[in-house]
Amino acid sequence: MARKFQELIDQMSPERRAEYDRNVKQLRAQMRLDEMRLHELRRALRLSQQTLARRLKTDQAQISRLEQRTDLFVSTLRRYVEALGGQLEIVATFPDGASVRIENFSDLRPEKSRPVRRAIRAKSARRKAVGIA
Repeated sequence: MARKFQELIDQMSPERRAEYDRNVKQLRAQMRLDEMRLHELRRALRLSQQTLARRLKTDQAQISRLEQRTDLFVSTLRRYVEALGGQLEIVATFPDGASVRIENFSDLRPEKSRPVRRAIRAKSARRKAVGIA
C-alpha cells in the first residue's frame, strides 16, 4: 500500500528531520521558489503540459495559453496550483515589512460552481428549445 510522503516525514528522527528541513531550505534557495513563472514551476515539478492538462480535464493548448497570461481569475490559478499538488495562498506585503495572508479567497472552490453553471446552461437550453429565450 502506498504511503503519503508526510507520513514518512513524521516518522523521521529529530536529527533526520532537521537535516531534511535544511536540505529543503537549501533547495528552495537554489530554485528561487519565491519567484517563478507558472511554466517554470510546472517544469521544476517535472510535469508536462499534457499531464497537467489531463489533471485539469482540458487540453495542452489551454495550459500553454494559461501559462502565458498575465491576468488570471484566482479560481483558475488555484486549480492550476492544486493540480501541481500545491495550495494557493495570497499574501499582501507592505512597505514596513508586514505581511498579511488574504483569506477572502480561501472559500472559493471552483468545483462548487460547476453544478450551478450546468444547471443554468440546461435551463437556458430548455428555454431555447421552447422558444422562450
